[in-house]
Amino acid sequence: MTLRQTGLCLLAALAPLAMGARDEPFDVLIRGGTVYDGSGSPGRRADVGIRRDTIAAVGDLSSASGRAVVEAKGLAVAPGFINMLSWSTESLIVDGRSQGEIRQGVTTEIFGEGSSMGPLTEEMKRRMKEEQGDLKYDVKWTTLAEYLAYLEKKGVAPNVASFIGAATVREYVVGLDDRPPTAAELDRMRDLVRQEMEAGALGIGSSLIYAPGTYAKTEELIELCKVAGRYRGKYISHLRSEGDRLLEGVDELLRISREAGVPAEIYHLKAAGQSNWAKEDEAIARIEKARAEGLKITADMYTYTAGATGFDACIPPWARDGGYEALFRRIQDPPTRSRIVADMRRPAEGWENLCRAAGSPDRLLMVEFKTDALKPLTGKTLAEAAKMRGTDPESTILDLVVEDRTRIGVVFFLMSEDNVRKQVRLPWVSFGSDAASMAPEDPFTRSSTHPRAYGNFARLLGRYVREEKLVSLEEAVRRLSALPADNLGLDRRGRIGPGMFADVVVFDPGAIADRATYEKPHQYAVGMRHVFVNGVAALSNGEPTGATPGRALRGPGAAGPGH
Repeated sequence: MTLRQTGLCLLAALAPLAMGARDEPFDVLIRGGTVYDGSGSPGRRADVGIRRDTIAAVGDLSSASGRAVVEAKGLAVAPGFINMLSWSTESLIVDGRSQGEIRQGVTTEIFGEGSSMGPLTEEMKRRMKEEQGDLKYDVKWTTLAEYLAYLEKKGVAPNVASFIGAATVREYVVGLDDRPPTAAELDRMRDLVRQEMEAGALGIGSSLIYAPGTYAKTEELIELCKVAGRYRGKYISHLRSEGDRLLEGVDELLRISREAGVPAEIYHLKAAGQSNWAKEDEAIARIEKARAEGLKITADMYTYTAGATGFDACIPPWARDGGYEALFRRIQDPPTRSRIVADMRRPAEGWENLCRAAGSPDRLLMVEFKTDALKPLTGKTLAEAAKMRGTDPESTILDLVVEDRTRIGVVFFLMSEDNVRKQVRLPWVSFGSDAASMAPEDPFTRSSTHPRAYGNFARLLGRYVREEKLVSLEEAVRRLSALPADNLGLDRRGRIGPGMFADVVVFDPGAIADRATYEKPHQYAVGMRHVFVNGVAALSNGEPTGATPGRALRGPGAAGPGH
């Protein structure tokens, strides 16, 4: 028998098995929806069949059956959304359902803005437990990969993946001090990056306005990125300045990308502070010039004019040298405190002062305190707190930081709505909430939050797609799914097609909308009907199922260097 005859016989033998597999009911059959497959192509009427964790078929499946059938007529069917900047690192430990984001269609959350949940020393673990606020948890891991595996084993609704925090690697080796690493320390930092990249990390994440990340020089970041680059890693950064030195911050990111040979992304692209709003066009022009030259540069954004961080973003970096305990001591030392206040009041040189960028104390909304004694100030502006206490704004900030023994959570009103709209139109911009996924219940309601925690993705689809028509629905879906999946190198994610993992969402494009406000942020978005993660329903008919099918996703570097 010839080789060809053998092959024909084999095919004949397998044919009944293949026919049987096609005739077998799908585990889930999504029938009659308009499919937006993530490619940016217009939606088309099609059915989607899921078997186990995989999309098995897309098309006319009217003759097929399903163990579970979702009637999607009049609804949009799309790949699950990817949150490029999630701070659900702690909230998922406490509540794995991820309700605030699952109800918006987020099926994958990406961590690692500057700091990551590993690698950790014993001292770092101690500080992590000591600094916990409303959310309490044990630190049962050491490496970043162990943390992600811990979440998967504990049970979470969304998939999770993470960058390595440049500040975390620095803290592990150098500590919290403002000094460069020695040659030996830099070698140790490189080794930590290599280990985490081989275990599946996505690359290096930096946040260059916060200590100790702000102490890293450009050259240090380039060296770490070179290691990540050998594993197809990416560099992603909260720029060293988003305001007064925005253009210099963009240039630094472009330099790191060029010299390290890695793709790079800008976290939450913005021009912060009214005096800087006009710089947005030049920042975009520099990014697009670099892209035209062949650099792989992208960005993400949130769909609001306010950001949120802590009062540490108003305190000069030298005062934060050595960590929070050192800062508290400096604030309580009268001569040093006077120097801190003076630096907070004058135009910042070489650092980012978000209090000045906001423009006035009534544009700073306090949303999170650790101590019960200060929680009555939740929802007050800095101006209101200063008036209540009879102190100036700078002194109020320092007093509150010492009393709460934390940075305090603050919403800063910084951006222009026109610039937000401009960024929504950019084809290389994806989306990240820069927030934790929460639920309007204890322990999350012990503090307030930014409405982006509940509304970032629904706001895009409701306000900017349906109402303002800044981009088409198919383009918005591409930038919520395939664009970030491709940028990150995630295996078989971000699209609807046979063989892709079954992260699928079904929503009403005429109803999807955010409901969270700055005054009442703990409110779910509306309009999302069904959410499947790895083929399992996490949301059904708009209600949580309690399922936790999320997985720890590994970056392409897990295959080894050069692959």
